[in-house]
Amino acid sequence: MKTTPIISVKDLVAKYGDKTILDGISVDILPNEVTVILGGSGCGKTTLLKNILRLYEPFSGEVKFWDQDILGLDEEEFGKILKQVGMLFQNGALLNSVSIYENVSIPLEQHTKLTRDIIDRIIRVKLNLVNLSHATYLLPSELSGGMKKRAALARALALDPKILFCDEPSAGLDPLTSADLDNLLLSLKQQLNMTIVIVTHELASIHRIADKIIFLDAGKMLFFGSLDEAKKAGIPQIDTFFEVGKF
Repeated sequence: MKTTPIISVKDLVAKYGDKTILDGISVDILPNEVTVILGGSGCGKTTLLKNILRLYEPFSGEVKFWDQDILGLDEEEFGKILKQVGMLFQNGALLNSVSIYENVSIPLEQHTKLTRDIIDRIIRVKLNLVNLSHATYLLPSELSGGMKKRAALARALALDPKILFCDEPSAGLDPLTSADLDNLLLSLKQQLNMTIVIVTHELASIHRIADKIIFLDAGKMLFFGSLDEAKKAGIPQIDTFFEVGKF
């Protein structure tokens, strides 16, 4: 029985002015998998992520979430889709002037009508999920790099998203902290039954977490499939990416 994609992208074209950044991307992302978008610098990885989320409006093409074309939705309708989506930004994007508790509370206060008592319970559950119960009332400046990423992850999980997007989650982390974050993401995927889409260039992370990879080169998708299939595909750009990354 064929699995229905949770996200379906068809013939997506993205442009900045007259410059084409993504050219005819078509891919189906399946539920409960980790899909990693990779490729060299400037290949369009983050642009693809932002076009899928309509942070940038695609020039043409189709993007569907749960078989619903999101490019034709108005803001209110699209907002309902976004409530089922979490986003972990590259730098965490925490508000530095307020506590971790207050950072995690933001989506709950903005997008729900829950009582303060229930919000308080949810925040504590989410911080416990990412092993940050001890940091509830600390400021971001009082946290290590890995703890900041986990705090931002708790905020991304606040509304119980079915899909989690991550933009370079391991950026700036040492190898051990990066491995811990990868293992946490895999654990949360299982616990929360999530689909995860990640942009990264970290080879160790790719090997740890990827169910499928999307390999971009100069705005084109050269490959979509498993990591093992990619390594056996005989595509020079992919071979070079993995060989150079070893050193």
